[in-house]
Amino acid sequence: MSTGISGRRPARVASVSRPQGQEPTAATTPGGAPAATPRRGRRRLGPGRAIPFGWAIGPVLLLVVWSVGSATGWIDERNLTAPWDVVATAAELIEDGRLQENLWTSAERALLGLAFGTGAGLVLAVVAGLSRFGEGVIDGPVQIKRSIPALAMIPLLILWFGIGESMKVITIALSVLVPVYIHTHNGLRTIDGRYVELAEAVRLSRARFLRHVVLPGALPGFLLGMRFAVTSAWLSLVVVEQVNATSGIGYMMELARTYGQTDVIIVGLVLYGLLGLGSDGLVRLAERRALSWRRILAD
Repeated sequence: MSTGISGRRPARVASVSRPQGQEPTAATTPGGAPAATPRRGRRRLGPGRAIPFGWAIGPVLLLVVWSVGSATGWIDERNLTAPWDVVATAAELIEDGRLQENLWTSAERALLGLAFGTGAGLVLAVVAGLSRFGEGVIDGPVQIKRSIPALAMIPLLILWFGIGESMKVITIALSVLVPVYIHTHNGLRTIDGRYVELAEAVRLSRARFLRHVVLPGALPGFLLGMRFAVTSAWLSLVVVEQVNATSGIGYMMELARTYGQTDVIIVGLVLYGLLGLGSDGLVRLAERRALSWRRILAD
């Protein structure tokens, strides 16, 4: 009796026996040919695995170019002192004690300004991020300050606070405040609304809401703002120490400019660069450790 349109019985597909508990190693097509195994695409973006001492690649290459240019005569020593001469000058300044004294003065100014600016920026960001009225009052003046460079405010700050340490620290603090406020405020505004709804559903108190929802949500933005803040602190320090200063790295560089000491100026620039690179590295290290859960989720 016919069982199909062609009058033939459907052929049975031979099954391949395999030991119990063993899974097939590769998929096959109906014709018996092995099917292409889907491969997981490699991420082009994302944190990935860090290169050991990757932060040093750029500075080392810059130092190599500088050394080769000085050794071959491509770089005029009157314009840019050779690296080995800069090292010798730095050793002389260390022996005299001038470098340590000026470095300590500059570091104290930068750290004080960074501390005051970070605290003020964080408080303003929290107030503006949690209150529409607070945002209306605070955000406008901060954006105005953002468009005014630190150098333009120095004459007014001198009239208000004189030419002492207060003016210098306040100038640095105002420069630090802006990036901390902007990035922290943006982090608060981008917190997932589901977390806020969950906090309301479980009736978290105001203090626990700030601790468990607001602060963790704003942490990535705050740390990003700190990377810009430490750079702004050193940039502002350069400005204030070359205006009515009697100590500090900037004062040492300005005095060297008066006497045409290019090597001392380069020592100051290299020192500023190392301080900026080191402080940024510390913030990045704190960021990796504080936000390690993001790498776990990405993997």
